Amino acid sequence: MAKQFPALGADHQSFIKAQHMFFVGSAAPTGRVNISPKGMDSLRILSENRILWLNVTGSGNETAGHLLEDARLTLMWCSFERRPLILRAYGTARMIHAGEPGWDDHLARFTPIPGARQICDMAIEMVQTSCGYAVPFMDFAGERDTLRHWAEDRGEDGLRAYWAEKNATTLDGRPTRPDTTLA
Repeated sequence: MAKQFPALGADHQSFIKAQHMFFVGSAAPTGRVNISPKGMDSLRILSENRILWLNVTGSGNETAGHLLEDARLTLMWCSFERRPLILRAYGTARMIHAGEPGWDDHLARFTPIPGARQICDMAIEMVQTSCGYAVPFMDFAGERDTLRHWAEDRGEDGLRAYWAEKNATTLDGRPTRPDTTLA
């Protein structure tokens, strides 16, 4: 049932754009594997082999720390509505932080989201589709605005303090930035 492709075709891209959420999977060479759901308007397809996603503040920052040690990344979408399909993009990625080359140009591709802390730039090496026959049907009720309000309420200084306290290291104690500080 599974099929592999060297890149995102037009049908794959249409499927991705129709989904309301995606999942990110990453791991360092040792330690915990992380799978994280992502939502909001935080993903852009740049080409058949390149995707950007805007990483907003969360309770952890595992992917950023993992990518410093092992650039492997998997993104996954699954349809909860009509079409039974699971799509995975496998590749390598790097995080771009505010002030680093590329940040301003890439950030301009997104509608501003309070608490944006990194942009993940992924090079796709393989795409795989599978049936999704066992994925349940679920109705989309709308976007949550909780994270947006949470970040707005903290303001820039409050977010920086939160990043320093909660997002500077992974669960395994690995730094989440190359210089181990937050911008």
